[in-house]
Amino acid sequence: MKSNKVVVTVPVTGSAGDRKTPFLPITPREIAESAVDAGKAGASVVHIHVRDVKTGRPSMDFELYREVVDRIRDHSDMIINLSTGPGARFVPDDKDPMGLGPESTLCGPQKRVEHVLRLNPELCSLDVGSMNFGARVFVNTVSHVETMADLVVGAGIKPELEVFDMGHIEIARHLLETGKVGHPSLFQLCMSIPWGIPATTKNMIMMKEALPAGAVWTAFGISADCFPMAAQSVLLGGHVRVGMEDNLYLAKGQRASSNRELVEKAVRIIRALDKEPASPDEARELLQINP
Repeated sequence: MKSNKVVVTVPVTGSAGDRKTPFLPITPREIAESAVDAGKAGASVVHIHVRDVKTGRPSMDFELYREVVDRIRDHSDMIINLSTGPGARFVPDDKDPMGLGPESTLCGPQKRVEHVLRLNPELCSLDVGSMNFGARVFVNTVSHVETMADLVVGAGIKPELEVFDMGHIEIARHLLETGKVGHPSLFQLCMSIPWGIPATTKNMIMMKEALPAGAVWTAFGISADCFPMAAQSVLLGGHVRVGMEDNLYLAKGQRASSNRELVEKAVRIIRALDKEPASPDEARELLQINP
């Protein structure tokens, strides 16, 4: 499908680290309001993690997800994309390498998608591979990924296949070839996450060319790679993701005060390349989400 429209996804708040800036949304109200505000600036998809209200730490609490989703649905027609990444973090206990350290969140595949099945968004993320992820290990065994795919696809929810390196694309191909995920597929190329694939033009081209025929895709880089990779994705025919999960800076040395600011800059880049941000309904068509 040829179009001059680009889908902008805003990942409002991430699942790693504490509140490094006073502008990072933490409470369900803050997350929802930041999402809606970013939607007014041109984002058509919101990717949602939640955090403990008291500590600011990542959370898997269903009621937090429910409140965020309800608040967004009350004020916007943005496409909601819920994360299934929480529940995959492994940090070993240094005294017992077979044990789990206190920062580990490992749980079964059913638990990782429970909030998705109950809230029934149009999209959810599906991390298809394991990797070293900063100081921890991000664990996604193929059997668990297959189970999560069965559950969300069976509920009529489209999975966004998150790939952090070339081998992950092969796992995603396996899901497609075995019918766990249907065509047309939707991919998120996640770049410059330590220790995933570096964010370079060559690597983005390599990942794009490895995708299945007809795949729809978005790409992003984190931190200083955010906006260069947004531009590169548009030039290569992909879509864009910018938000405070991935990047806290509007420019070098300049903290972003909101997700809206980050989206506004991405929209300026998109328009400089003679394209336009897609509305939520246009995004549904471009991403080929079932009505």
